[in-house]
Amino acid sequence: MTDSSRHSPVEDAQGIAFGVTMAALGMHILTHMGFVTGQTTGIAVLLAHATGLPFPTVYFAVTLPFLGLAWKRLGARFALKTLASTAALSALVAVLPGWVQLGAIQPVVAAVLFGMLFGIAALAAVRHGGSFGGLSVLWIELQDRTGFPAGTAQLISDAVIFGLAALILPFDTLVYSFLGAAVFSLFLTVNHRRDRYVAA
Repeated sequence: MTDSSRHSPVEDAQGIAFGVTMAALGMHILTHMGFVTGQTTGIAVLLAHATGLPFPTVYFAVTLPFLGLAWKRLGARFALKTLASTAALSALVAVLPGWVQLGAIQPVVAAVLFGMLFGIAALAAVRHGGSFGGLSVLWIELQDRTGFPAGTAQLISDAVIFGLAALILPFDTLVYSFLGAAVFSLFLTVNHRRDRYVAA
């Protein structure tokens, strides 16, 4: 008898594939518009800008150091799904510009789109036992070791990323970037409710 409260491997695969696709579209819009965002994606954007290296390569490299910590805290299953997700996402982001060529997009529309796409992508990954890598695991570890709130650490790290971005981005681009990050956060706040979602 199957456990209806858990996803099957096929369901996990299609859920993560959906999340990877939505995240890649969001990143395609993000880089096309020259926006920045928080967490590891924002770090990768800044490093790619500073070094001239391809964004997909930098993004994958930035996520790698957190995999060991994810393995320790959340187990091998989560870490391996995260590795597969970030590898697939990096590859798709690299090839997507050749498949989907973007033109002019109103900045407000672009910000809302990438925020919503990031949100639904993150939700899909988490609901199927993975993630796209990130600083959140590090901040949870910090909270456990020191008592410093993980949410506060996340806010501080994002503020630092946007502060650094302010040194290299035009003010209007920074504002639109912040709007996209706010849409992303709001989307997760409203929709990531475990009491409304039973399967895992």
